[in-house]
Amino acid sequence: MIADDCEAGVMVMMSCCASCGIPECDDIKLKDCATCDLVRYCSEECQENHASQHKEACKKRAAELRDELLFKQPESTHFGDCPICCLPLPLDREKSGMHQCCSKVVCNGCTFANNLRIMEERLEYSCSFCREPVLSTQEERDKQRMKRIEANDPVALREEGVKQYVKSDYSSAFEYFTRAAELGDVDAHYSLSLMYYNGHGVEKDKGKEVPHMEEATIGGHPSARYNLGCHEWNNGNTERAVKHWIIAAAQGDDDAISDLMDEFRSGIVSKDDLAVALREHQAAVDATKSPQREAAEEYRRKMKSSK
Repeated sequence: MIADDCEAGVMVMMSCCASCGIPECDDIKLKDCATCDLVRYCSEECQENHASQHKEACKKRAAELRDELLFKQPESTHFGDCPICCLPLPLDREKSGMHQCCSKVVCNGCTFANNLRIMEERLEYSCSFCREPVLSTQEERDKQRMKRIEANDPVALREEGVKQYVKSDYSSAFEYFTRAAELGDVDAHYSLSLMYYNGHGVEKDKGKEVPHMEEATIGGHPSARYNLGCHEWNNGNTERAVKHWIIAAAQGDDDAISDLMDEFRSGIVSKDDLAVALREHQAAVDATKSPQREAAEEYRRKMKSSK
């Protein structure tokens, strides 16, 4: 009965302006507070008048909503699935590759299978996803890459940022990563967090590093989540750190498992929590395996050993 009364009270409060109390009707539309989901207002003036009374509750609720996003177990990593075989892409970047023509990241297994088909049927080499012919000259490939960058393709922008970063052109890398991040690229947010952490091309700045790290974490980036856990640990927030590592472990992150095992030995992580993390970590790793991918990996190992 008490719960029903509380729920009814919340419904009434949300149907009236929190400042002047006017109810919502055909002529009056209420707008939610832009920061929290606790109150609604009939006008900007009412929102300004109510700001001092609402400030503390708003700040607290905004932090709760942010934590709901941060500690939600992602359905997959930021890599997602291979667009051909639909299996989760491995965290090891050497086991997949981005096709410049379509900006699709395809697992090595599908690329290997496509190359075998091409050799057996004596076809022209083409992209395993979009079937665009592989360009023969570097000049053609550069033009193709720039075309996707000019079209504001976030993946192409981020990859160009990586190229510039490798060349130690941190200023250009920062520009490309920023553009990609503004378009929602998770990896770009992670790269920006590292630039602010290392002070490459920008001043070291925790205030800017952490928000990018959090955005990457929310987007399903296991390394970003692991780093965020380390950040919480260093700030004395042990419980939050362990939560992040458990989620990262369930995504297949090896560093997170290593730290959880260390803290189990220290008595901070329970035996049951570690057991669950180990099972989920193994399940995440196993989900990325297939006979086709194993064949591609075996071929890659042979090619490396023959050099």
